[in-house]
Amino acid sequence: MSFSFPELPYSYDALEPHMDAQTMELHYSKHHQGYFNKFMAAIEGTDNANKSLEDIFSNITNESAGIRNNGGGYYNHRIFWNSMSPNGGGEPTGELADAINSAFGSFEKFKEEFSNAAKTRFGSGWAWLIVENGTLKVTSTANQDNPLMNSESTNGTPIMGLDVWEHAYYLKYQNRRPDYVNAFWNVVNWDFVSAEYSKNK
Repeated sequence: MSFSFPELPYSYDALEPHMDAQTMELHYSKHHQGYFNKFMAAIEGTDNANKSLEDIFSNITNESAGIRNNGGGYYNHRIFWNSMSPNGGGEPTGELADAINSAFGSFEKFKEEFSNAAKTRFGSGWAWLIVENGTLKVTSTANQDNPLMNSESTNGTPIMGLDVWEHAYYLKYQNRRPDYVNAFWNVVNWDFVSAEYSKNK
């Protein structure tokens, strides 16, 4: 496999006022880049250099902490950036909307469950919308773990992710994680989430 560091799909200030430009720049250019660089260093010259992230994650309990943490950080942020858009917000439509209504009862119930997963994750971690055997589910993971890892009790393919590490929101929202989570809904990229659902349902 050939791993590459992705370009941010919009400018640092594109998600203002919901996500501030300074946080976005630090988060992308320092944190995400750092995870990628350390992951590449950890797999260089090993069998993992020729595997997909999915294959590595499926056996993550047998890997080093460096591969688990940095591989997770590299992958998770790719989902996170794409889960947001300057033209985001509102509600999903079509097939994804139907799937959300089927799985959760309504969009509002889904939004509440996802928000609660993000707000109540103790310490650092993530909230996820995943596809598991064709069904949508909400889950959360600690640190840089994700639902593709065999360390998790709930497995599936992430199609939307929200980073709730303090570095994702502290400059703008300080300790008010719920305000940050609420702001996220104004920028959700439903086109991306819908496309990922279609690919993985």
